[in-house]
Amino acid sequence: MTLVTDAQLMADRSKFLKNGTTVGITCVPFSGGQPKGGVDDGPVEMVRFGILDQIQGMGYSVELSENMDKYRTMQPAHDPPIGKLKNPRYVSMAARRVAEQVQAHCSQGRIAVTLGGDHSIAMGTLVGSSAVYGDDLCVVWIDAHSDINTPSSTDSGNLHGCPLSFVLGLCDESDVPADSPFAWVKPCIRKSRLVYIGLRDVDAGEKAILRKHNIKAFSMHDVDKYGIGRVVEMALDHVNKDRVLPIHMSFDVDALDPSVAPATGTPVRGGLTFREGHYICEAVAETGCLVALDLVEVNPALGDPESLRQTVAVGCSLIRCSLGESLL
Repeated sequence: MTLVTDAQLMADRSKFLKNGTTVGITCVPFSGGQPKGGVDDGPVEMVRFGILDQIQGMGYSVELSENMDKYRTMQPAHDPPIGKLKNPRYVSMAARRVAEQVQAHCSQGRIAVTLGGDHSIAMGTLVGSSAVYGDDLCVVWIDAHSDINTPSSTDSGNLHGCPLSFVLGLCDESDVPADSPFAWVKPCIRKSRLVYIGLRDVDAGEKAILRKHNIKAFSMHDVDKYGIGRVVEMALDHVNKDRVLPIHMSFDVDALDPSVAPATGTPVRGGLTFREGHYICEAVAETGCLVALDLVEVNPALGDPESLRQTVAVGCSLIRCSLGESLL
């Protein structure tokens, strides 16, 4: 009897991928969107832990974007703040390169998997995937934080808290003037196609943005109230009722409780359990709509060796579940 691989099952299920048994991986060793060193080593540690071999073991072939080290060497010698924004030129340059690499994978019909790096890189991953799949692309954002501050609403100036405001078109002309490093980022995601799961640490300015634009978000309160199965069903119903639109899932490991993923830069207690995080990935995989995945904010510099091993292991496991690994 011929063994059917997870990759073949996912490819058969896929509604969009013409090359569904190939995973296009972009490693982004980048930390410029936030102040804590070490998150740039996240992709390296996941590769060292064996994620590429694990994906191949599921029956996939892997296409790896070239020249990962360029993300480290492209940092400008002089990158003063623009308004509140820190490292704006570096973040913009990295995001633009990510966009090109993700777009290349998507245009070849591969599922695009991006290993971060801090969450500012999602500015690039979303530009890249939407360039191929258009503005019907649905975004499922799994995070403790909403990352939707604008350049004027951010208190910290850390751009890992701002990527969605750029791609949703929430920044006004004073936020992004014609000479801004981010002028190349055009609105590419519809607000009605974004949904959050796992929020529990949202700035006051971000709450105002979410309410003003009626953006759907399921906080940990909703997970407690309804259970993760019902929350995922409601989230998908909101952005993709008939499961006929492509999905880009962006997963920040700080969505998980720190007891599950301790080696991350902005941990917040009261997060998703191990199984809740994996259930989200399994359920999205089952739709046949997943075209792109980000796994970000693993920081090997934070915590002891066991904390690192635990966080890298769960990150790799989430990726495998998103690619179709199942319990049976």
